[in-house]
Amino acid sequence: MVQTFTGIMANVTQITTERKPVAISLLLIISGLVGLLAAFMLTYEKFHVLLHPGTTASCDFSIVVQCGKNLASWQGSLLGFPNPMIGMMAWPVVITTGVVLLAGGTLARWYWRALHTASMVAFVFVIWLFAESVFDLGTLCPWCMVTWVATITLVIVLKGWTLKHGVWGESEWLKNAGAKLLQWSPTVVLGILLIEAVIAQIRLDWIHHL
Repeated sequence: MVQTFTGIMANVTQITTERKPVAISLLLIISGLVGLLAAFMLTYEKFHVLLHPGTTASCDFSIVVQCGKNLASWQGSLLGFPNPMIGMMAWPVVITTGVVLLAGGTLARWYWRALHTASMVAFVFVIWLFAESVFDLGTLCPWCMVTWVATITLVIVLKGWTLKHGVWGESEWLKNAGAKLLQWSPTVVLGILLIEAVIAQIRLDWIHHL
């Protein structure tokens, strides 16, 4: 009886003292909040222009740096409704995931795979939106750029974390690759953003229009 109680207490102590994934939890929460803010502001601007014809969006700063043209384009409503509404539905899932982890909860492997897959789809989507914005519309949407930063950061860190923690298999090579990607994730994210900034500058000379 005493030994059984001691064993149970040892297991409880091990569980309660297990280190929580605070870093990934906070990243999910922060990136989710930033992305949700951008989605809300874009949705607000869309409704504002619709309700007040003839007005311009508050994020229209110049011919190049603006969001009104993007919101009015077919690219801005790819699925038949404003793209920011996708963010209004998706980013709360990211925030909730971070809160669950921070509270000590655990999530199944299938959930992590689904979240990572969804983030990859979002990554491809924002890269396409960037290309359309720069090469077709000739603009840089401020709140869209906030969404791009949040999405790119999320997908790079999430890919490294899921690889490191065996979500995609127990191979040591995969885990080591994930650990390396996590270690270099700030550099990778900044590198992607720098490439986008250089492309936009060459194509639009956006700094001159600020």
